[in-house]
Amino acid sequence: MRYNFRQAILYYAIRYKGDWNRIAEALDKKEDYQILECPFAFVTIGEAEYPTCFLALECPPWILFYEGDLSLLREKIVAVIGARQCSEKGKENAVRITQCLKEKYTIVSGLAKGIDSVAHWSALDRKTIGIIGCGLDRVYPKENAALYAKMRSGHLIVTEYPPGTPPYAKNFPWRNRLIAAACHCVVVVEATLKSGTMLTVNECLALDREVYCVPTDFQESLYRGCNYLIANGAHILTGLDDVGAI
Repeated sequence: MRYNFRQAILYYAIRYKGDWNRIAEALDKKEDYQILECPFAFVTIGEAEYPTCFLALECPPWILFYEGDLSLLREKIVAVIGARQCSEKGKENAVRITQCLKEKYTIVSGLAKGIDSVAHWSALDRKTIGIIGCGLDRVYPKENAALYAKMRSGHLIVTEYPPGTPPYAKNFPWRNRLIAAACHCVVVVEATLKSGTMLTVNECLALDREVYCVPTDFQESLYRGCNYLIANGAHILTGLDDVGAI
């Protein structure tokens, strides 16, 4: 049988649960593979439909499983991210910022609880992309089931993990590089110092993406991430005029 790159990657991705390095090893050795059916649309690296934004990564995903409009990844995109356990003020700011940005950009985030889900909900009347760290058949967190349902058509949900892959904690820091690669710049609404949000910012900096942050109130002890980033060179957002200038 002639080696079929697309089918081989699908098989390796499923066999190795999306593990990038193990897929790379299997491709290098041209391991045996089987022809499998997949219940979701997918695209592999090298195909014409593969989003070129991910080619800037040192480790671009071998395969992407998706629901919705994959061409959204070719639009001009802004990431809106922040804390899962966010404050009510953070949610309010995320809504206002997203409502401003969505007029010019497609909004990408991680479909997590907190700021991510607020950003997605606020962009549903335009376009939004959710990049997740599990299989498309796993809704995580479960409280976002209604959001997933709305984004599956007309928007986009994408992952490099095959169906059946649970939301392992290790997947999310790795997933964050895709959010960074997809976006033109990132807006951080609220963040703790040690968080997935800060990891995403690091990925953005590695790719020379601009970082914009909402400043945190004086003496705020929990959400100190944004002030830390501003002190280290991120752009400060003092109001909607600043957001509109992005």
